[in-house]
Amino acid sequence: MNGPLQSTVRVWDLPVRVFHWSFAVAFAGAYLLGESERWRDVHVALGYAAAALVGFRLVWGFVGTHHARFASFRYTPVQAWQYLSKLSRGQAAHHTGHNPAGSWAIYALLALGLATAVSGWLRYEDVGGEAVEAAHELLANAWLGLVILHVAAVLTSSVLHRENLPRAMLSGYKQAAAGEPDVAPRTAVGVGLLLATVALVAGLIVRGAGSVESPPGAKHPARSEIAGHARPDDD
Repeated sequence: MNGPLQSTVRVWDLPVRVFHWSFAVAFAGAYLLGESERWRDVHVALGYAAAALVGFRLVWGFVGTHHARFASFRYTPVQAWQYLSKLSRGQAAHHTGHNPAGSWAIYALLALGLATAVSGWLRYEDVGGEAVEAAHELLANAWLGLVILHVAAVLTSSVLHRENLPRAMLSGYKQAAAGEPDVAPRTAVGVGLLLATVALVAGLIVRGAGSVESPPGAKHPARSEIAGHARPDDD
């Protein structure tokens, strides 16, 4: 969108906003607890939650509101690169919904979230041995790296476009060209899908709680190494 910004409209529906912040909390919690044997069950539960949230977002990407649908931010890698190039020069156009670079960040975050959860589940079920453990750690760290880049890009765009994007993801409202309509909410459908997600996560957690405990001293997956050294276990 290249026209002057003259109004504020609802862009992000409630389901998208709940997904966004829940996904962030699930990742942060799982990553920070990745080394703790004491909090292993919480780490696993957060991994289940992240996977279920990805499933919800994939569905909502086809049946959700306009800006939530994948069709509304279907950009090519070339367009994403051009956007970043212009953003670095302070010339990037404002987008009411996801911008080209942000769209690919979403695709990558969803893919990494799902792949990390699957590899974590395989490790939890003792499938694949050290190769799966290494893959799980690599994916988790790649996810962290992408999150850092995403946050940096959001802050940069907020400054250049003079728009508080984190606040927009809380309120649902963004700047838009004059005459652009609000997104019609589909709260009932979204809440129904979110409740189904919660039920799925609860079922997986109950199932996991009833499984056989790992032997004492078993190495927990998703080792997080920050600043070049591993955190000690807190058990």
